[in-house]
Amino acid sequence: MVGGRSWGDRMFSVLNVIIMVIVMLLTLYPFWFSIVNSLNTGDDLVRGPIFLWPREFTWASWQSVMADPGMLKAAWISGSRTVIVTAVSILYTAMFTYAFSRPYLKGKAWYAVIGFASMYFSGGLIPSFMLMNWLGLYDNYWVYILPGLFLGFWNVIIFNANFKAIPDALFESAKMDGANEFTIFFRIVVPLSKPVLAALSVFTAVGIWNDYGATLYFTQSPHLQTLQYLILKLIQSADAVNQMANIVNSTNPAVAELFSKAAGQGEVTAKTLQLAAMVISSIPMIAMYPFAQRFFIKGVLLGSIKG
Repeated sequence: MVGGRSWGDRMFSVLNVIIMVIVMLLTLYPFWFSIVNSLNTGDDLVRGPIFLWPREFTWASWQSVMADPGMLKAAWISGSRTVIVTAVSILYTAMFTYAFSRPYLKGKAWYAVIGFASMYFSGGLIPSFMLMNWLGLYDNYWVYILPGLFLGFWNVIIFNANFKAIPDALFESAKMDGANEFTIFFRIVVPLSKPVLAALSVFTAVGIWNDYGATLYFTQSPHLQTLQYLILKLIQSADAVNQMANIVNSTNPAVAELFSKAAGQGEVTAKTLQLAAMVISSIPMIAMYPFAQRFFIKGVLLGSIKG
């Protein structure tokens, strides 16, 4: 025993720290690798990948991606969709779960059966396509909003555990003071549920931001393309440089001249464009994580432990 701790406990702590550092490096390094390679000239990458720091630093690929008005339009579509769906769906799902968590809700068993069934079964792509077309949502901005306004029953389960952890005495006292269900929800439940609300908001925002399936299946208009869908097309393109050049040239001839010069000098290649687009599209979600991370564990586990 040393300092009140056994040799085994100390070894476990050391090994735990080593393993966590290795896991952290394995998680962060791919992103760092993409950054440094996207900030290097394309011709220099032919010599081999860069692992720590750019050999020939240049902003050309980043400037080319940022100069593409299609990318900016797609970023606006993705950003607005993410904000709207996250805010409304969190509120809507939380309100549903509050009602579902109350023991006096009539037909609660039927709601539970329908909810659990939806976790394991879905209509499939073709029925979903037919439904969106019948509702008039195909090739419409609302196809990004309306289908995502309910987070799914798994999130209901997490919310439900949190709401049931709130003492019943609070609800009873509020009702004795004349508060209705809406007052209880907004003035008692929501303030006491900030951790789980923040955690699920981040998870929802990341999922919506990274989604490209709605664009792929339910839109045709180039004005409704999301950022992730454009990046997917850029990555799959056999000649990303010419594709980007044609887009920039048709919308901004002045920037097109600079892009052509950079491409001619070997500063911009398909590889650097793809890496720059991936990194830039990841920045908003990465920037959001530090502000909400402190809520993750507390928010998801709240209500899972009694006593």
